[in-house]
Amino acid sequence: MYDKLASIYDYFVNWENRLAYELPFLEQELRKLGADPSQIQVMDTACGTGHHAIALANLGFQVSGSDLFPEMVSVADANARAAGMQVTFRTAGFGGISDTFRQPGEFDAVLCLGNSLPHVSSVADLDKALIDFRDLLRPGGLLLLQMRNFDLVMGEKKRWMEPQTVREGTTEWLFLRFYDFEADGRIQFNILSLHRKANAPWQTQLTSTHLYPIFSDQLSQELVALGFTNIRLYGNLGAEPYSANSSGDLVLLANKS
Repeated sequence: MYDKLASIYDYFVNWENRLAYELPFLEQELRKLGADPSQIQVMDTACGTGHHAIALANLGFQVSGSDLFPEMVSVADANARAAGMQVTFRTAGFGGISDTFRQPGEFDAVLCLGNSLPHVSSVADLDKALIDFRDLLRPGGLLLLQMRNFDLVMGEKKRWMEPQTVREGTTEWLFLRFYDFEADGRIQFNILSLHRKANAPWQTQLTSTHLYPIFSDQLSQELVALGFTNIRLYGNLGAEPYSANSSGDLVLLANKS
């Protein structure tokens, strides 16, 4: 799915607004790891087109990024060059990041943002991802996960999300995101992309992938079993309290023991 979306992915995220909202919390938590950000090693997993990693590098942190799709890594590299920032991006999926970077136990923080983790296909793959994150971290290092609040998603089973529109000159983009809830408990996540130039006919593209819903209690228990401590939950990257019944997101922080 994301290999096909890499070239247009940045159109359906307002990165200026998103980073303005999310960066203060991320910076606050990362600065708790040390006074000098240039000495803090951060791994941004499933980094997509690299904007979080680049923004953190601009704040002085030493940042690396990984993504399963080489097309996304290529765009991330281009975005870093355009911003004049030095970030090491490599192609690696969950379960293979520590092997790819060959720096086990050297990162002070591992991030997995933007509902990336639920792209695993099973609880076994979730465990592999969490073990990979643990292996990347030094003792005491920070794990920070962000995803949709699947306690709420699976309770309400609302199919459609808010449409997103973008206009660039005479070109218009419309992105429609919706879920198909499947009998086996997984979710098919669909993005219908429409774009046109001037008043030409709309061009359409439908891409889909599966999500494995991860619940807050399940994730907390998995992390405790893997030796993580000091687990705390928030409802978004604005540090609002987490509510299973109302929060849009689940943000979980934990430390490697």
